[in-house]
Amino acid sequence: MTLEELVGCNITDKKMDTVSQALEELLVAAQRQDCLTVGVYESAKLMNVDPDCVVLCVLATDEEDQDDIALQIHFTLIQAFCCDNDINILRVSGLRRLAQVLDEPAAVDNSEPRDFHCILVTNSQCQPLKCQALKDVGNYCEESRCKNQWIPYLSLQER
Repeated sequence: MTLEELVGCNITDKKMDTVSQALEELLVAAQRQDCLTVGVYESAKLMNVDPDCVVLCVLATDEEDQDDIALQIHFTLIQAFCCDNDINILRVSGLRRLAQVLDEPAAVDNSEPRDFHCILVTNSQCQPLKCQALKDVGNYCEESRCKNQWIPYLSLQER
């Protein structure tokens, strides 16, 4: 491994950590302002009704989800819709971390846990979501597209 490769890997790791942290901050801020839609079905409904309000689509999977054909088909359709409507897309792994970030309590009563496979961050026209984290994540998505990586990937680490 050359010095350039070693330094490049280190910079890339730091960038990924920064973007992961920005994503977590963005999700918390959006949840506080009621600008978050959680779930594949709920997200599809919202994008069908008002795609212009969606500023980010987060598609999350873990290793055990890789063989779920139905989920992969949903993701493909959602990704195509997002590309057609200029919506930033981010693929992440770490469903458990997403649940922690969004304060999902452990299911004590036999209720179904929320579906974190698809999360939309929305922006209402009357009170737009403005935070540095949204800009950071948006810049990361744009930089990735410039490098022909149309759907960037992040791995969320448990803390």
